[in-house]
Amino acid sequence: MTDKRIVLSTAGSEEEARKIAHALVERKLAACVNIVGPIQSVYRWKSAVESSPEFLLFIKTTAAAFARVRDAIRELHSYEVPECVMVAIADGDQEYLRWIEDSIS
Repeated sequence: MTDKRIVLSTAGSEEEARKIAHALVERKLAACVNIVGPIQSVYRWKSAVESSPEFLLFIKTTAAAFARVRDAIRELHSYEVPECVMVAIADGDQEYLRWIEDSIS
């Protein structure tokens, strides 16, 4: 197990996804953010089933930086309750994992 993490979040537009991605990398909270989309999300919100296009962010970071990533997403996001889920990276190419570490401050 490593201390490297992938944080998943979604945004309602490509512009918002890019804004969040750039801010996280510029603030040295993420080594890289991949933006995928549009995707179609189906979810329950305020007792109704909703469906909308979104953009998925794959945020490469460390466990130690997660709280700051979460706080930045809350600050930058337009959603009342933005998605912010952390997934552990069990293993990976050591040079890539070192690059993630070196990119985070």
